[in-house]
Amino acid sequence: QVQLVESGGGLAQAGGSLRLSCAASGRISSIAAMGWYRQAPGKQRELVARITRAGSTNYADSVKGRFTISRDNAKNTVYLQMNSLKPEDTAVYYCNADVGVVVPVYYWGRGTQVTVSS
Repeated sequence: QVQLVESGGGLAQAGGSLRLSCAASGRISSIAAMGWYRQAPGKQRELVARITRAGSTNYADSVKGRFTISRDNAKNTVYLQMNSLKPEDTAVYYCNADVGVVVPVYYWGRGTQVTVSS
């Protein structure tokens, strides 16, 4: 019922920047929160950043001060500005949206590859 499409991934050098975007479409009444997760090869998926409809944010310690999450509620779009990239940021980044009203209902994007070279 809900489709999430990520864009903006690619190759960057250490110290560089990338900006990811994720647009939600479909049968959406409201989005309680949207976030970004990442999974590196051989690693478990981890939360990178999350933002609620009201604008409260949560970041992984490893990205605080470097990444910034933002959203445009009118467009059902979330962004992740990634600065000062490090090789360890290399992963597939997945967009997540909670469209639940009473209970959480999660949808996931297919992911976008971010590769940071040293």
